[in-house]
Amino acid sequence: MQNLPLDNIFIPSKVPSKKVMIIMHGRGDSSEGFTSLPPFLEIDEMNYLLLDAPFEYFTGLSWYQLPPDQLPGISHSSQLLTETLDMLFEEEFNADESFLFGFSQGSLLTFEFGARYHKELAGYIAVSGYIYDAPRLLEEMNPELLDANWLCTHGTYDNVLAFETSKEQVEFLEENGFDIAFKAYEKDHSIDRDELEMIASWMKKIIRN
Repeated sequence: MQNLPLDNIFIPSKVPSKKVMIIMHGRGDSSEGFTSLPPFLEIDEMNYLLLDAPFEYFTGLSWYQLPPDQLPGISHSSQLLTETLDMLFEEEFNADESFLFGFSQGSLLTFEFGARYHKELAGYIAVSGYIYDAPRLLEEMNPELLDANWLCTHGTYDNVLAFETSKEQVEFLEENGFDIAFKAYEKDHSIDRDELEMIASWMKKIIRN
């Protein structure tokens, strides 16, 4: 879509609607890496906006710098995401019918940006990531999103971002009133076919209700 703060690939729905799934890739990837996701999900009424992160990283892109310098990039990317979603939801799409999806670095922003955003979306999907600062997130998040539809998945064999870290952070959020479905998969730092089928089913259930 033109005139958005972030470069992107827009894939229109087969059936006209005001639903949009906003997709954020991981470090070193780009929007091109997720063009196969929409056909797999098979949701005819869903528009898809695949976003490019703002920073260059070798042959791909990045949402923020490597540890311990993540915060400036997270803040900058969150501001660009706020501007992007505000434009999307001004007239063209409905926030309460739309989804935010992120893998790896995109997963972190699903939490760090998504939970602070002033509008509630239909669902939030965080795959194979972690949370930068879970206690601070609880303090600063939009409290209306505590009982929103949150789904977090992670691979037990992930050698890039540790499974236990993600699991412990989600448990911490749950203990403090955050309603999240957490699902483990026997996979590495990737997206599993069974996992995608579960995500598609989870989204369809929300849409149909």
